[in-house]
Amino acid sequence: MTPELEEKESQARPLGKFAKMGIAFALVLAIGFAGGVSVGAAGGNSFFSNVPLLGDGLDATPDESVDLGAFWKAWNALNTRFVETHASSSNPTAKEKLWGAIQGLTASYGDPYTVFLPPAEAKVFQDDIKGNFEGVGMEIGVKEGLLTVIAPLKGTPAERAGIRSGDGILAIDGASTEGLSTDEAVKKIRGEKGTTVIFTVLRDGETMEISVVRDTIAVPTIENTYDRETGVYSIALYSFTANSGQLFAKALTEFKASGSKNLIIDLRGDPGGYLEAAVSIASHFLPRGSVVVTEDYKGKQENIVHRSSGKGGIPEGTKVVILMDQGSASASEILAGALQDAGVATLIGTRSFGKGSVQELVDINGGALKVTVARWLTPSGRSISEGGLTPDIKIEVTKEDIVAGKDPQKARAVEFLRTGK
Repeated sequence: MTPELEEKESQARPLGKFAKMGIAFALVLAIGFAGGVSVGAAGGNSFFSNVPLLGDGLDATPDESVDLGAFWKAWNALNTRFVETHASSSNPTAKEKLWGAIQGLTASYGDPYTVFLPPAEAKVFQDDIKGNFEGVGMEIGVKEGLLTVIAPLKGTPAERAGIRSGDGILAIDGASTEGLSTDEAVKKIRGEKGTTVIFTVLRDGETMEISVVRDTIAVPTIENTYDRETGVYSIALYSFTANSGQLFAKALTEFKASGSKNLIIDLRGDPGGYLEAAVSIASHFLPRGSVVVTEDYKGKQENIVHRSSGKGGIPEGTKVVILMDQGSASASEILAGALQDAGVATLIGTRSFGKGSVQELVDINGGALKVTVARWLTPSGRSISEGGLTPDIKIEVTKEDIVAGKDPQKARAVEFLRTGK
């Protein structure tokens, strides 16, 4: 990630909560690494210790074509007529009113990832980047207007408490989440180790309450296994951290040593992470120069195309399946989309989350404005944001499967690899 608009392409850029960012994490902190506000990143804090806000040189010239008479009429009416009537009402300062006006302007765009943080919240946001590793361990986003769990991370309090990908969060500690942005939700969810947060969850049409005890979050990265009976090798990625590319390369070395030609890349519940990690992993499968993903700015600036370095290392004749579900987001979708478009991998599971936008962080007099500036396109031009990726073979996991400890998606992947159909 680079604080200056695309100035240093060689540096790792997380699709997380910084100058360039994606979805919001609730680990619940907020060192961004993935599709969002990662909340518990890996890869070293030194990289994030000084992440400035963008904004120097941005135009502040008034737009003379806009009639602000109605705004000033409302401003003056509130100043002269408003009377406090209950404990929660107040007479805000001029600055607080200005922040409120900017928040309203931002909300008018209807994009859950375009939000304004007043100075106090912006400071917390910046402090988070430096490292606060206590929370519940899940990533959240807004889907069809509902605050939604993208994925609980493996081995975290959220997963242990029974939070699942796709759970809608109706309330946090009894307070409705209607109209709540991901950043505001993260602020409510995170907290000190040992404290409890209660989620009112909507799952399969049923409402339930789930209590989660906050803890220190260690974000898992990768796990690889070889099933000698089936001859299938599996590499599960739980997040795309700064060193995921190196860890994946090591796993590939072990895959080759096993003699297997059947590979499963399990991206289920992987909320994403570093763009550089996704490109690095894709580079093992795609020829040098092949497009991995494009940042599409819709004509507002030149598109940025990220290409394979052509690392290779995949044994000839290897068959690849990627497992995905609604918890697969951001960098996971970039990797899966690139390999699917190239015909290198078969996608099995359910539709991915659909987090395919890029945000910038702009300094507004001490406040922080997160603005969606681009969308991610797969090599064939598909917009990841428009419904996510569709699997080649759709396989659901039922409640009964979960209770019985069955994994029909992985079973179908093994069948496909062994039979070719």
